[in-house]
Amino acid sequence: MSDSALFRVLFALLYATGLRISEACALQTTDIEAARAVIRVRRGKGGADREVLLSPRLLRLLRDYCSWERPTGPFVFGSRRNGPLHHQVARCALRRAAAHAGLRRKVTPHLLRHTFATLLLESGADIRDVQLLLGHASIRSTARYTHVARTLGARVASPLDTLLVPL
Repeated sequence: MSDSALFRVLFALLYATGLRISEACALQTTDIEAARAVIRVRRGKGGADREVLLSPRLLRLLRDYCSWERPTGPFVFGSRRNGPLHHQVARCALRRAAAHAGLRRKVTPHLLRHTFATLLLESGADIRDVQLLLGHASIRSTARYTHVARTLGARVASPLDTLLVPL
């Protein structure tokens, strides 16, 4: 598998789950619970554990990636030294991909997290549900960077499932 395919899966994961880049790089194969449709985040920011959404589309993407790559260590996105992929390597790859695509806006892993939260709120998800998914201790942290009007009654679903382009 090429590095570009690895990063495509990693960035799809960020977009689909709202994980921080450090959390995604530290993801272990045992953290993916397909039967419960969740991904367990160990020791996120502040040392807290939480669970995030595992959509059917993301599960297929991760399964395909694991069948191509066959991660040997505990990490889904391992480095050549059998540790987790370093978050700076991922940041640089995203910056290069954005430049290659001709995007003028600064594209960062946090922008994918922000987009995840914003799209959930725009689709009607409760801000407290989004707070839990993002792992924010304070609701103010969630409200500070989402800045969207919400409608009520929508079911929480992964933004990855709404993409019309194949991955």
